[in-house]
Amino acid sequence: MCEMTDPVVVGLTEDEKILKETVRRFAEQEIAPRAREMDAKDVFPREVMSGLGKLGLLGITVPEEYGGAGAGIRAQAIVVEELARVSAAVTSSYAAHSNLVLDNLNRHAGPSIKEKYFPALCTGEAIGCLAITEPGAGSDAISMRCTARRDGDAYILNGTKIFITNGPVADVIVVYAKTEPKLGSKGISTFVVEKDFPGFSVGRKIAKMGHRGSPFGELIFQDCRVPAENLVGEENSMVRMVLQGLHRERIIWSSEAVGIAQGAYAIARKYVVEREQFGRVLADFQMVQEKLVDMALDINLGRLLVRRCAVMADMGMNAEVALEASYAKLFTGEMAERVTSKGLHMLGGYGYTQEFQIERYFRDAKAMPIGAGTSEIQRLIIARKLLE
Repeated sequence: MCEMTDPVVVGLTEDEKILKETVRRFAEQEIAPRAREMDAKDVFPREVMSGLGKLGLLGITVPEEYGGAGAGIRAQAIVVEELARVSAAVTSSYAAHSNLVLDNLNRHAGPSIKEKYFPALCTGEAIGCLAITEPGAGSDAISMRCTARRDGDAYILNGTKIFITNGPVADVIVVYAKTEPKLGSKGISTFVVEKDFPGFSVGRKIAKMGHRGSPFGELIFQDCRVPAENLVGEENSMVRMVLQGLHRERIIWSSEAVGIAQGAYAIARKYVVEREQFGRVLADFQMVQEKLVDMALDINLGRLLVRRCAVMADMGMNAEVALEASYAKLFTGEMAERVTSKGLHMLGGYGYTQEFQIERYFRDAKAMPIGAGTSEIQRLIIARKLLE
């Protein structure tokens, strides 16, 4: 796939360069040929996750003793960008599984949960999802209504989660629920739920504008009985877990935005280099060149922000990276929209059709300023930090 020069790649270690090429080869050979059908039919081939598991990518941040690769968030960001170049759907399912579930549990769960669930999650035998969003609690996640009541050696969960990536096909669900509603944000706990637990069911699968092929739906907990040992960490510690993981999620989401933009750029560049109008290829016209330059600049700036944040996260600079991750999320989310829009426009009427697939990237990009904290939320976070 054609791309602009990546000045940051010289900073990658030899292992990271091998990782980058390995994922790119897998994406182009195993995912790209299916991307159009996945989008059209909104069906996710589970064997793709198994393939990612065989490459050791699903548990990339998980220690080797639990079946992972023992790498950092920078490596995970590299994987996400390469996958997103060909399919945002696969990337979303991968990120939900690898980052929101495995990375989250790796940092907060005890040995018993890791020993029980990590091997199957790392190979792709089991699919994971994170259930936090509710019909009335999106950006204001703390207002969730899902409850968990202690009952002997178990907790009883009641509530509904919505817009859950991987939800319709998940085997392992990480769920946030209120154990002490009177405590507000300080009364929420985290649980690991299996799809076969009594009282758990999958509601409607939700069709969406983009990221089609990544299962998305509603989860229902009706007197769902969860063993007490499936409590993650301490009771009422959810807010601390979420705050510690938000910047990591935003780094990964930002990396997906960069990958989507890169994929759209590659299609647009190939088109203008080959397409002739008025006796010249489109790439000879200055206005076309200007658009290519703006797209390339946006993508490279976004990649620099993501790589910087990833390095900071791997160094344990949690306080500092929180603000930087909001910068990255805000910029890359809106950048993906700009780049895909310009790319589609450069293809003219062909861009508006499904023939060149750039309209798929355009639809996928629309989710990037929304998920993992909207652009409005990021601006509020940044403003609050600037005015401290």
